[in-house]
Amino acid sequence: MSEPRGDLADEYFDAAIALLRRVRDEESAGITAAGRAIADAVAAGNRIFAFGAGHSSLAAQDVVYRAGGLAVVNLLAVPGTVGIDVMPATLGSALERVDGLAGAVLDTSPAKPGDVLVVISLSGRNALPVEMAQNARALGLTVIGVTSVAYTKETKSRHVSGTFLKDHCDIVLDSKIAVGDAELVRDDVPAPFAPASTVVTSALMQAVVATAVAELAARGITPPLLRSGNVDGGHDWNGRIFEEYGSRIFFRH
Repeated sequence: MSEPRGDLADEYFDAAIALLRRVRDEESAGITAAGRAIADAVAAGNRIFAFGAGHSSLAAQDVVYRAGGLAVVNLLAVPGTVGIDVMPATLGSALERVDGLAGAVLDTSPAKPGDVLVVISLSGRNALPVEMAQNARALGLTVIGVTSVAYTKETKSRHVSGTFLKDHCDIVLDSKIAVGDAELVRDDVPAPFAPASTVVTSALMQAVVATAVAELAARGITPPLLRSGNVDGGHDWNGRIFEEYGSRIFFRH
């Protein structure tokens, strides 16, 4: 058996870095708009929600209850779709194609007009993210979509409307991920491998939060940031934030 080529690791890092640079350079206007929308909601006393299904949920979870993150960002969870802990794991993928599920989730959630919902879906083609964005806008939420626009050009929507996530968002951030989400190929490996969507999408989300923090500070508003619980004083700091912003935080209830 041949040893793995070490340069494949370099190729992966190069591919991920190239994608990050593209997103930085080409999505700067959208990142600014998304950050301002979140800052507007925070300043107005509203809340932020993030949703993603399957592996797209990882980037949503990364901005919830996060050291260095905004305390008022909440995960809008759809049972069975948040992670691979559901058994069988394929059920999560199946639930993404169920019509009407997003409406039921939103109707029973604490989301209200004026809030912001970030919907993360790499393909943006399944019923769940499409209807999540569609219904959220109808309820008066500002919707930010994080998706790969390439899928709208190279695949077909699975929603009855024939539309994609990007068609129902106030702001769209394009992750630039190629269809299939695999950056490497080898002649002796039968399928492409090494996805980069989590790296890029998580970076996009953190860039948006950073922009929102800077926007709030520029307005003279102290951003409701959380500190690490592993630094001295971190728990006391977070306790004060939870007390002050408790009505806008749902991951502690």
